[in-house]
Amino acid sequence: MGKGFLVFIFSLFFIASTIWAEEKKESDKKEAKLEEIVVTATKNPKELEDVPASTTVITKKDIEKRNVLTVDQAMDAVPGVVYRQHRSLMTTWPTVTLRGIPGQRRTLVLLDGVPLNEPLNGGVRFAGYAPEDLERAEVVRGPFSSLYGGYAMGGVINLFTKTPEKREFTLRTGYGAGFKDGDAPDLSRFYISYGDKLFDKLSIFLSYSRNTAKDFAADFNVQAAKPPAGITGWSETTSEFGALRYLIGDRGNNDWWDDNITIKAGYDISKTSKINLLFVRTRLEWDLWGDGAKTYLRGGGGNPVWTYGTAPNIVRESSFIWTPSMGSVINTYGFNYETDISGIKAKLSLGLVDAEKRRHATLDASATRTGGPAIVSHSPSEGYNAELLFTKPLFKQHLLTFGVSFRHDWAEIKRYNSTDWRDKNSITNMVYNSSGKANTYALFIQDEIMLFNNLTLYLGARHDWWKTFDGYDNDIGKAGFPKEYQAKSKNALSPKAALVYKPYEKTTLRASVGKAFRPPVIGELYGTFLTAGTNNLREGNPNLKPETVISWDVGVSHELWKGAKIGLTYFENYMKDFIQNAEISSTTSRWMNVEKSEGRGVEFEAEQRLNNWLRLFANFTYNDTEVKENKAFPKTIGKRLTDVPKIMFNAGADLEKGPFSASLIGRHKESVAQTQGFQ
Repeated sequence: MGKGFLVFIFSLFFIASTIWAEEKKESDKKEAKLEEIVVTATKNPKELEDVPASTTVITKKDIEKRNVLTVDQAMDAVPGVVYRQHRSLMTTWPTVTLRGIPGQRRTLVLLDGVPLNEPLNGGVRFAGYAPEDLERAEVVRGPFSSLYGGYAMGGVINLFTKTPEKREFTLRTGYGAGFKDGDAPDLSRFYISYGDKLFDKLSIFLSYSRNTAKDFAADFNVQAAKPPAGITGWSETTSEFGALRYLIGDRGNNDWWDDNITIKAGYDISKTSKINLLFVRTRLEWDLWGDGAKTYLRGGGGNPVWTYGTAPNIVRESSFIWTPSMGSVINTYGFNYETDISGIKAKLSLGLVDAEKRRHATLDASATRTGGPAIVSHSPSEGYNAELLFTKPLFKQHLLTFGVSFRHDWAEIKRYNSTDWRDKNSITNMVYNSSGKANTYALFIQDEIMLFNNLTLYLGARHDWWKTFDGYDNDIGKAGFPKEYQAKSKNALSPKAALVYKPYEKTTLRASVGKAFRPPVIGELYGTFLTAGTNNLREGNPNLKPETVISWDVGVSHELWKGAKIGLTYFENYMKDFIQNAEISSTTSRWMNVEKSEGRGVEFEAEQRLNNWLRLFANFTYNDTEVKENKAFPKTIGKRLTDVPKIMFNAGADLEKGPFSASLIGRHKESVAQTQGFQ
């Protein structure tokens, strides 16, 4: 950015926080103890050191000290987490994946028990949720289909929103810009919330947040076709897979905004019964109008060059314009009811993730910076889930957890002609339509057996019955369409066993082995995607099989001395029928099952707390993956899976002294260009 580096005053320029009402005296010791209780690994409250999986808890204090701007950023320094922001600050669809198993659709994300993974592609739009709303997040690594079913192949990320115990009001806002106009975008952020506990029974929490950016850089224009002789201004670069590419310009600036509304209410019916309700609405609008697009190319006489090449390798002016008019609206609904029936704890959970709007445009090759035709895509989806969970102590050694669950998915893709990509009202006729549905029914059970005072065995299994139906694909006006696909069904058993052994008070040993599965999502089965901003096609495959993984791990955590902890885990993954996107031509790719692939890795973490106000920490993750068998595309055998860096390292310090806090983190991650597997 040169002299005009970005002044990040985000949430530092003005922070006001006022809390009033009835004060409840709570000791720091009790608060710290509550932070150590986790529920994700077993679906029952357990102390962190006793859970049968590698688990990291991120508290609201951690989030505040780091001043994170989006929920996904809160997890980017956790061992075993592969964090990737696919485009730019605070927007689109970042991925947070675990244990070397790539793709957000293989890591389950929950918000107060509601699965956020969408039916269309399994993605999660983290950026739409306000980090200030969170009480804590639990990151549990390893396969958890035995409790959670599909999506939980790499692990589970569980987000918990605040439940106020007293009246509180929070206001945060900030603004940032470059020193000179045009050097950096104008960024602003606003957050306000109110929480209260009324009549000692009713908890309410309301919040609103909004992020905006103006004149935000869209992207560089990088092409595979080399400019011909006589054209200057280009430079060599590489793709994310290490292939030679040519930088020829940039796609100008754009404006975007997103906002979030959260409404939460809880009511304590009695000492053993309570109800919680949740509603979250997130919106995103991103307008990329091509204003300020630049070509670095110059021809004879220094004139700008916007197009070059011959068929089929023609670079057109439309390549300098990024996807215009993107937007999404996602509504999340949650309901929880807990009670105690004759010593049996029961919990009913209902949820819905309604992506009522998801829109982007794909330019026609003839489009220019001033206008031209485009295809506008709209892909709504709905994911319903229900779970009934029971927990019952048996004798003195057993804690039995069992239940049933149901999930219904629906997704649709519609594409329309647009006569002018700069005009949102120029949409005309529909040119494409596809849709599909899926149901999953499941029974699960887990037994926690205390073999000895310091040795606990966990045995669990889940059986899922999955069925996809009403598959439909219509490329309107083309021969062979419309297509209707027959229903297909599969069932899967996902067992898991784990041991937790505490030979000494400050030492915990863990070992586990389990099997996980994931059925293909609607977008992998049916329909064809137009990749945003290009004419490349990504085809569905109705013949896909569910993918499975068998994983095992061993680990140890130990307190060396006061304030000093270390942890070490080794894991292996054996994956079968892994679903990956494979290129079948220069313009088309298709979802395919990779027959076999393997992965293994190590996670190491250490921390030292000093003087109760300073914490030093570091962690290291090693992941090694390899495609072992793939008859359909034998050239991929021996290659690594995409988006799994072999080496990641984080180190930093947290400081908290009186009213002041600060955080400093340094990261190293192997470039994605070094991963050579499927896309």
